[in-house]
Amino acid sequence: MKDVQQSRLKEHCELLCRSIRPAESTELESARQYVTQELETSGWKVERHHFQAQDAMLTTLEGQNLIARHPQLSSQNKPQFCIGAHLDTRPESPGADDNTSAIATLLELGRLLPLFKELSCNWSVELVAFDLEENGMLGGAEHASLHQQRQTDLRGMVSLEMLGYCDSTPGSQTLPRELVGLYPDTGDFIAVVGNQNSTALIAAFQHGLEKVVELPVETLQVPQNGEMLQATRLSDHSPFWDAGYPALMITDTSFLRNPHYHQPTDTVDTLDFEFLTKVAQGSLEATKSILHRGY
Repeated sequence: MKDVQQSRLKEHCELLCRSIRPAESTELESARQYVTQELETSGWKVERHHFQAQDAMLTTLEGQNLIARHPQLSSQNKPQFCIGAHLDTRPESPGADDNTSAIATLLELGRLLPLFKELSCNWSVELVAFDLEENGMLGGAEHASLHQQRQTDLRGMVSLEMLGYCDSTPGSQTLPRELVGLYPDTGDFIAVVGNQNSTALIAAFQHGLEKVVELPVETLQVPQNGEMLQATRLSDHSPFWDAGYPALMITDTSFLRNPHYHQPTDTVDTLDFEFLTKVAQGSLEATKSILHRGY
């Protein structure tokens, strides 16, 4: 089958959420090994990129990003496209939604994309499991800097950030004061958030997500790099914005909807796997289209 399988998403979430995996922990290393094995089984070559970075308290941390490329889908001679999700969690939370739901989606993309033998890839794709996101998007900043140093032709980046929480109760969706009345107050949609440089990428990803029946999709384009709406910067896409790259965050809106955000209660049983499956399928459709024709 070439469609996202709900059972696989659930299995990934259940396995990864058996332990909390904060920065530099042995549990995080176990999760890296799991993600690496799953991607390699699907034919991807996984590079561990080690780095050091300082958090806001000037504490030096050791990080490792996992960068996966597939011989069938990756070429240095083509425009580059990056899809990522952070693998680390807060020390107090198993992180089912934040961000295991997105890692499970990344693994399904990794399993399915190589199966489309008929897919004519005019763009090259890399899948990245970011480290140290919870310490200030440090893994994303490292990877954006890496692309700058290598002067790669990076055309776009997508950060998958909390994809599995849905609440169809009216009033379940809160909004920043500036957006009240402009978006629904029911938390059953997936959001596509981009900046001023991401107009075409927003449209391309929105189009892919909207191919999925009964998946409400909302888009937000923020001025400049989102400084006036800080909630839009809270994932690994924001360092790419700051570096001048088109980038998106795909999200269930995090703490604006999910009461379990950064809590011990962010557990697998709170996820809506039907919703997550639709989001993953839409992300697959969007990615296929972008790799084939760009945007």
